[in-house]
Amino acid sequence: MSSASWLASPECSASINQSPESASTAIQWLRFIFLSPCPQRVIFSAIDILFLLTVVVLAAHRLYSRFTSKNNVNSSINKPLLETSKAHFKVTVWFYLTLLLTALLAISYTVLCILAFIQGTQSPWQIVEAVFWLVQAKTHVAIVALVAHEKKFEAVTHHMSLRIYWATSFVVVCLLAASGITRFVTVDGNVDPTMKLDDIVFFVVLPISAFLFIVAVRGSSGIVREPELGRGSSSQATDQTSGIPNVSGYAKASWFSKATWLWMSPLLSKGYKSPIKMEEVPSLAPEHQAELMAELFARNWPKPEENSKHPVQTTLLRCFWKDICLTGSLAVVKLVVMYIGPMLIDSFVDYTSGKRSNPYEGYYLVLILLVAKVTEALSSHHFNFHSQKLGMLIRSTVITALYRKGLRLSNSSRQAHGVGQIVNYMAVDAQQLSDLMLQLHSLWLMPLQLIAAILLLYYYMGLSSIAALVAVAAAVIFTLIRTSSNNVFQFYLMKHRDSRLRATNEMLSNMRVIKYQAWEEHFNQIIQMYRQEEYGWLSKFTFSIAWTTIVLWGMPVVLAALVFGVGIALGTTLDAGTVFTATTILKIIQDPVRMFPQALTAVAQAFISLGRMDRFLTSQELDERAVERVEGCGDRIAVEVKDGTFSWDDEGEDAVLKGVNIEIKKGELTAIVGTVGSGKSSLLAGILGELYKKSGKVRVCGTTAYVAQTSWIQNATIQDNILFGSPMNKERYNQVIKVCSLRKDLEIMEHGDQTEIGERGINLSGGQKQRIQLARAVYQDCDIYLLDDIFSAVDAHTGSEIFKECVRGALRDKTIVLVTHQVDFLHNVDRILVMRDGMIVQSGKYHKLLEAGTDFGALVAAYESSMELVAMSTNTESSDVPTTPDSPDTPFSRGISFNENRTLERSKTLERSKTLERSKSEKGVAKLIEEEEKETGNVNLEVYKQYCTESYGWLGVAGVVLVSIFWQTSLMGGDYWLAYETSASTLFNPPQFIGVYSIIGAIALIFVLIRAYIVAYMGLKTAQKLFGEILKSILHAPMSFFDTTPSGRILSRASTDQTAVDFVIPLYMNMVLLSYFSLFGILVITCLNAWPTVFLVIPLLWLNVWYRRYYLATSRELTRLDGITKAPVIHHFSETISGVTTIRCFRKQASFFQGSVDRVNANLRMDFHYNASNEWLGLRLELIGTFFLCASTIFMVLLPSTVIKPEFVGLSLSYGLSLNVVMFWATYMSCMVENRMVSVERMKQFIKIPSEAPWRIPDCLPSPDWPTRGDIHMKDLRVRYRANTPLVLRGVTLHIHGGEKIGVVGRTGSGKSTLIQVLFRLVEPAAGQIMIDGADICTLGLHDLRSRLGIIPQDPVLFEGTVRSNIDPIGLHTEEEIWRSLEHCQLKDVVAAKPEKLDALVTDGGDNWSVGQRQLLCLGRVILKQSRILFLDEATASVDSQTDAIIQKIIREDFVSCTIISVAHRIPTVMDCDRVLVMDAGRPKEFDAPSHLMERPSLFASLVQEYSNRSDI
Repeated sequence: MSSASWLASPECSASINQSPESASTAIQWLRFIFLSPCPQRVIFSAIDILFLLTVVVLAAHRLYSRFTSKNNVNSSINKPLLETSKAHFKVTVWFYLTLLLTALLAISYTVLCILAFIQGTQSPWQIVEAVFWLVQAKTHVAIVALVAHEKKFEAVTHHMSLRIYWATSFVVVCLLAASGITRFVTVDGNVDPTMKLDDIVFFVVLPISAFLFIVAVRGSSGIVREPELGRGSSSQATDQTSGIPNVSGYAKASWFSKATWLWMSPLLSKGYKSPIKMEEVPSLAPEHQAELMAELFARNWPKPEENSKHPVQTTLLRCFWKDICLTGSLAVVKLVVMYIGPMLIDSFVDYTSGKRSNPYEGYYLVLILLVAKVTEALSSHHFNFHSQKLGMLIRSTVITALYRKGLRLSNSSRQAHGVGQIVNYMAVDAQQLSDLMLQLHSLWLMPLQLIAAILLLYYYMGLSSIAALVAVAAAVIFTLIRTSSNNVFQFYLMKHRDSRLRATNEMLSNMRVIKYQAWEEHFNQIIQMYRQEEYGWLSKFTFSIAWTTIVLWGMPVVLAALVFGVGIALGTTLDAGTVFTATTILKIIQDPVRMFPQALTAVAQAFISLGRMDRFLTSQELDERAVERVEGCGDRIAVEVKDGTFSWDDEGEDAVLKGVNIEIKKGELTAIVGTVGSGKSSLLAGILGELYKKSGKVRVCGTTAYVAQTSWIQNATIQDNILFGSPMNKERYNQVIKVCSLRKDLEIMEHGDQTEIGERGINLSGGQKQRIQLARAVYQDCDIYLLDDIFSAVDAHTGSEIFKECVRGALRDKTIVLVTHQVDFLHNVDRILVMRDGMIVQSGKYHKLLEAGTDFGALVAAYESSMELVAMSTNTESSDVPTTPDSPDTPFSRGISFNENRTLERSKTLERSKTLERSKSEKGVAKLIEEEEKETGNVNLEVYKQYCTESYGWLGVAGVVLVSIFWQTSLMGGDYWLAYETSASTLFNPPQFIGVYSIIGAIALIFVLIRAYIVAYMGLKTAQKLFGEILKSILHAPMSFFDTTPSGRILSRASTDQTAVDFVIPLYMNMVLLSYFSLFGILVITCLNAWPTVFLVIPLLWLNVWYRRYYLATSRELTRLDGITKAPVIHHFSETISGVTTIRCFRKQASFFQGSVDRVNANLRMDFHYNASNEWLGLRLELIGTFFLCASTIFMVLLPSTVIKPEFVGLSLSYGLSLNVVMFWATYMSCMVENRMVSVERMKQFIKIPSEAPWRIPDCLPSPDWPTRGDIHMKDLRVRYRANTPLVLRGVTLHIHGGEKIGVVGRTGSGKSTLIQVLFRLVEPAAGQIMIDGADICTLGLHDLRSRLGIIPQDPVLFEGTVRSNIDPIGLHTEEEIWRSLEHCQLKDVVAAKPEKLDALVTDGGDNWSVGQRQLLCLGRVILKQSRILFLDEATASVDSQTDAIIQKIIREDFVSCTIISVAHRIPTVMDCDRVLVMDAGRPKEFDAPSHLMERPSLFASLVQEYSNRSDI
């Protein structure tokens, strides 16, 4: 035989001509051995088997020796098979490349092995081929395990046996590749097809084998030893894991436990027995912790010299490329095994019809099916789990990076992005990047899946597969067009949803003001308007998705009809095996067509999110070098600014401060004064480095503390706010409480300093918030104190105490820069800086500046004119003015508004300290913010009923179910028609076959269309009704609800839960219906054709139900806990951004960052274990479904063809192949529906909020123009904020005549603001009566009452919009009236100077206006409203004395005939009132004309005396 013959011969025996010349015979034998395919494979297999035996022997030897050498701990036998060491190691790309290529070979050889066995083993060549690939597959799987073992034991070199194998293998592969090339060039005629395939394989494997040969020669494994870092460094991960209590089982799980999610079983078991609690959920493994992710992100951030255009994308790829490769390889495995099942259908049909070559072939086929389906289940669920884990890590990384950036942002960057938008980056964009990971690989897998499917179709159906290709291309194009439209719809949907959420957030943040002004209906209209726009785009999006669903679900039937029709026209023979193989392949095509557009959308959204985050993370940061900070310096200058020019905008030309030159010495008290908007607060910001320094030098010597003008208080206890992360020093803490005048406040609070402060300090008065943040600054014991108008929100007495005890007492040795409007303290300061238009126009001592006149003289003159009445009263009655009573038993000594006897202070300090301790120990912690209500157990069936019947009752539900039944029946009918027509006993009639099948397909398509539209319409109508109900409920909720409920909790209902109700729940419920009807069809057809499996159905269903219940018990609670732990992440970020100036001043960035990390970890552990529980369930259900399928297939193989016809075997398998996936999907989606129904449950909780009184009660107003006089009469009025709290007002009885001007004074917390709240019925009286012009206000509608009262609240609130929309929100007034109002409130010139005039921008919260200007705008609102009764709650607290005098004059002139009730801390403000009400501990202690109160010993006289004596402090 010639060499060429041996090259192409599949024979394993040689026909060698015997020759006398032994050399010739030997050559012929060598040619046969090394050139013939069969001996080549035997040689290669022998090398493989020898290598496997070597590995087994070495492993067995190690194992045996370990058991026999237990006492010899130092024996080398106890070492692992591969080299290890205690040094620190680094894994390089070389190792990962080796592992990847060996894994690729293992997968490829496994696929070739399966294909070889599928093709049969009838001939000796086929047996050799199949065994050869089996040995190759096993060998390379062992090599993959060995290489992975090297990483675990940190082997720096490959084992010698592996290196020898790779070298030998390379030689053999070269021989095989050379033989293949020679065969291709020299051999003419027919060559076995499998031989051609092998030649292609070896030609492709050759470069891989060459690389492995190089690896073998080098010897290095790619694991590099680094310099030793200490004994513990090599076991760092172990130490970390052991140090964390209740760490996730994933951290310590074995490979088998990780492969099957056994490590989740303890948590699921615990959750099944009782509802799982937050502390029972294990923490994340150390390698998944957010702090590690933050370090990883920072380490991989591109260097400036790299000039990266997409830094976030680049960084994420650097951080997670290995994980992306892992998920990609899992996706490839899933793709490869996916098509094995359909390819087996034809073989099963041939086997059952008698076309068998081997009696055991059926069992081989079942075994191959089992292995393929198990591999598919494992690869599919590991792909999902690792993709979701990767998404979780990316979300963690991005959130921590965004938070860290938020701490560094410059002011202009913060304003450019906005707090709401920054929060969106964290809440929305980070989540979109996380969600992308499941879709990412679909981009390149979809073409591969389609190519594989079309090739298989071509193999079975010939050229008719081209028709399928055209139809699929059309479906893809249609889906892409719809996806493009969906992207547009979603963009506008998100845009309008953001607008609605922004309006909702603004409404919730300012609900007190909205209720004061009776603007609920106005905000209801605004939010409803945004919702209608959002709903329009939501409807378009939903119906567009419905069309896509129709196409995707109808595609298999349409494709089948098209392919079969073209096949018949082309003369293709259709038998049962061919038909059902084709239908199964066509069903598989549905998935990539559906996933590809979704993946494109996800990628597009991710790129948008990446772009947004690129802009944010590369935006301007605060320049740390702008201020030269020196701590512990010996200079006498504490603060120095030379030629300073500052701007709020990093790139703007306008300077807010110009030519600033100051030197403040250590220990000096410097005051900064000036009119509203002169730049006082900006100067402090410049010293702190918060402004952009255009030029000049700023030097700060020592640590800094800052008290902002607008209080920033955390949602924590009072103690936590004061400590601010510093350790407790009891002596210093008590001293701080004393000097900040907080002791009395804490004593009257039920829980003392353990009282929890609400969001934005909502349950504290303005003065209490100011003093708490002052206490926070004092406790930090810094060198330099920057105090911004700390006296504006406190009464005169408290202000004097703070100035004396704190500013001039506890802080006497500190450097203090004080911004103030209180002129009476200025003579006690070391230096005064007078500002105007961003410049320091005067500087010096009080008397020196007074002599100079100009700006400072004008300020002092305004103050002195306001004090004239005080001075006159004091001088006239000085002999009768009492001092504060000495006796602690006098009635006034118990009041919270007045100073106790100085001689008793020291003796009572210890007693009060004990009282404070007792308040904490006896009464526990006051929880103003209650824990979020969390249901446990199953979602109540009532919730399902309410949701499903919300739109059309039970009729709508019945319609959806009936249409779904008809749809499934039509599909089954079409497949039965295929089986009937392709049976051997039926005469095949092509026109009838394709005609009937097309009609049935069209009917199925119609039912799909009807169901999609019904579900979409019902879902939209239900979502709209629920939205209307919850908005109405929130608007009608009493103020106490907003005091005790964080806005984030309400916003989560308006955002996350509403989104679930809008789109997610209808989609999921539709999927559940489809899945369960599909499952029902599969079971029916399988049981009809393999009747013994009927006995397995009951156990199958029982296991399904049991696993569902077992899994759902934990999954549901994890979903609820995920919702509860997600809100604190966002709230903490929002709170941090709001108070970032304070945080940066105190250098607390690290502790706040750690607080964010802790919250992220708390949330991610819920997410991680929830995802793991999903895959735990999925793997088990898919394995159960696989075993059921294989059992039914065995019955089909065993039973004779007379019992089960071959065509019905094909029908059963075409359905049964998807059983495992459909069964899991149905169960999983039903669980997802239950988890998502928690959103409906949460919304229903807020829909049932107890409502406040009706807004309007018909025919209850005494007259349309009520009130006409403004008489107010209170009788025994008692008020408490909530049922479980003590009385705040205790028996208030007084009568105010119409047109009177009443001043209300008293110490902070005495009940002044509460009195106003009860008159507006923000708080309902617990007892007593309030009459206005003879009408009991409790019998009136709330809007009828509130709309007729005017108020300037304590906190000046502006809404995002324009000056016009803020001063006249409802649009009731003309432009002339608005300008007149602005003129009266001294803002006309400011507004007129802006280019937009009345349309000048007001940012969120009015941050682009000074606090004083905001207060003036609020005054303008009231002037425009012209109410008969006007309330002023510290209306002039944030303005200077000059502006205060002007405002008081305006009020006197514009409201001359109105009843005015003015709460004030500035005594001059109330001196010209008709009467003054002195409040003390919730009781009216005095109520008379100021002159009368000054004529006798009174509390008011004491207050006046104290106020007038403040300048003597």
